[in-house]
Amino acid sequence: MVDYTSTFRVAAVQGEPVWFDAAGTVDKTVALIAEAARNGAQLIAFPEVWIPGYPYQIWVDSPMYGIANGYHTRYHQNSPTMDGPHVARLLQAAKDHEIAVVVGISERSGGSLYMTQLVIGSDGELIAKRRKLKPTHVERSVYGEGDGSDITVYELPFARVGALNCWEHFQTLTKYAMFSQHEQLHIAGWPGMSLYQPHVHAFSAEAQVIATRMYAMEGQTFVACSTQVVTKEAQDFFCQTDEHRALIGYGGGFARIYGPGGEELATPLAPDEEGVLYADIDLSMITIAKGAADPVGHYSRPDVFQLQFNQQPNRVVNLVEHEEPAGLETARPGPTEIDPVPAPRALEPAAAVE
Repeated sequence: MVDYTSTFRVAAVQGEPVWFDAAGTVDKTVALIAEAARNGAQLIAFPEVWIPGYPYQIWVDSPMYGIANGYHTRYHQNSPTMDGPHVARLLQAAKDHEIAVVVGISERSGGSLYMTQLVIGSDGELIAKRRKLKPTHVERSVYGEGDGSDITVYELPFARVGALNCWEHFQTLTKYAMFSQHEQLHIAGWPGMSLYQPHVHAFSAEAQVIATRMYAMEGQTFVACSTQVVTKEAQDFFCQTDEHRALIGYGGGFARIYGPGGEELATPLAPDEEGVLYADIDLSMITIAKGAADPVGHYSRPDVFQLQFNQQPNRVVNLVEHEEPAGLETARPGPTEIDPVPAPRALEPAAAVE
């Protein structure tokens, strides 16, 4: 049963990470978690790949530029692993301050990286590790892809919470799959969108504000939008020429908190300003918005349109056990043979809605 009576406070970060420094960015993250908890927030949202920062070098020059100048190696080394100390500190901070956290990391798994959002409960338990379904444009030179299990809404004590990264908010079918799970609070994680201005408007902060606000209106859900910012420090870190600086731009922050009708619930910061936005959420506002148009309910036409959605996790290796024919003895595996390893248990999706 979906509850529309809950009230709570949410926080959305607009900030600059300590570029390609996981430990330094985690220090900053823990301090912001503590600040949000002191201000009464029950959930704090952080940007896409906040730890250890967005890899802007992929937009300002060739792949060889990133390799030859050490960006590639440093980024890989500072991308957290799920069993490492950086994620452990995030879990502990959520527990210590009794606040839920949604934070973007560049997740390192073996030799690959993923654009991952961690959903952490106020008890410090990991609720979900979801990966961006499709990295955007040149991001595909750095990151791998998620799968259907990453398009899931999770049951937290105060709301049904979902999360997407960046241009996942441009994907109509992805959004509809999220709406169909009766999402109540959506976390939108973004980098600072200052790239290629004024030549490519689709990369502007203004364009992303439109996409994020429309998500709230289409899904009749609250949205906490968190973004990075690009400052002179970022330009000095990523750029070696004036052309690089022109390509990366400046500012690009657009943190927002929207209600289910698209209304702004917090005063935005300047595009290059760091800070935390707060808003008090009243889920009963969703019933008003959905009373007008619920795209997965009374305003849908399943006899005309239906979404086919494969929410199963995909694995690169599935070990298959073979049954021997009856009457034949089966040799036991020798010391150099490998027993099949059970596949890791996928996180369960949110409970079915009545």
